[in-house]
Amino acid sequence: MRYSYEFKMMCVELYKSGTYPDVPQGMNPDTLKCNIREWSRMVDAQGPEVLKHKTFNKVWTPDEKYELVAQVIAGVPRKQVALKAGISTSLLYQWVNKYKTKGYNGLVESKRGRPPKEEVMKKSIRPSTPSPLSESEREELLRLRAENEYIKAENEVIKKRIALRQEKWAAQLKAKKQQSSRNSEKKDTN
Repeated sequence: MRYSYEFKMMCVELYKSGTYPDVPQGMNPDTLKCNIREWSRMVDAQGPEVLKHKTFNKVWTPDEKYELVAQVIAGVPRKQVALKAGISTSLLYQWVNKYKTKGYNGLVESKRGRPPKEEVMKKSIRPSTPSPLSESEREELLRLRAENEYIKAENEVIKKRIALRQEKWAAQLKAKKQQSSRNSEKKDTN
């Protein structure tokens, strides 16, 4: 649930005076009390402006991330560092893990989303006039075309052999069936 700045400030003032506000219907009172305590800590660390909704997300440089991660590695509690920086503890946790696994390069922002199309693919979509072939390319093209024709002919021969073999097996199977049917007719007459 998103609370207004005024509601948050009212809750923090009531909390500092020793009471909690009335819990809105459908809201878990424990969750609201936990949020109020968090808001109070944030106001103590950074002032009341921290509770205002931000219209944009701050882009952190790798050096700024490293300073926060270094504090955590030095022994300062994550929650305290996150409160001072105005970020969530989970984001700081992610940065610390990236730093531990990949080092400083883990803190450098990697590109998100779908990768851009490769230039090769963009060029292949557009019709273009082919560049003239050099002598060696022309010779290789002729050699590859001849090799391709040879392989096609070889495949045709193999296909015909397979077809002949299947015809032969079919004829043998037919002959066996006829032989067995003759044998069964002889047995029936006996």
